[in-house]
Amino acid sequence: MVTDLVTVIILYVLLLALIVGVINILLDLNSIIFGSRTGGFGPVVANVITIFILIDLFKTFVDYREHEEIRLTYVTDATILIVMREIAAGIYAQKFDYQFTLGMSIMLLTLGAIRALAVKYQPDK
Repeated sequence: MVTDLVTVIILYVLLLALIVGVINILLDLNSIIFGSRTGGFGPVVANVITIFILIDLFKTFVDYREHEEIRLTYVTDATILIVMREIAAGIYAQKFDYQFTLGMSIMLLTLGAIRALAVKYQPDK
């Protein structure tokens, strides 16, 4: 019962975060289009990827609520999106060094392999 209550609260918090995030993106786009803000699309791209991360987390909690299990594919998808967000933010900020790029590349390769194996060898098959 406590777990159900916690997951419902987390789902509402994630839903609120999604709504606020979309409003934030629309306000950023509005300020970029009408020229009141400089900095380009870097923050907008990072915010859009953040919304995708929140959607994946929302999907994970809804799936847990329905089936009482967490699927590895949802978790790896969210983690891949987090890494992609960091890469996009680093590209727009132009603050990459070779160690960061190499580390993120290895992490994406590992997460991609885990995702592929999780799809190929599903427990229900």
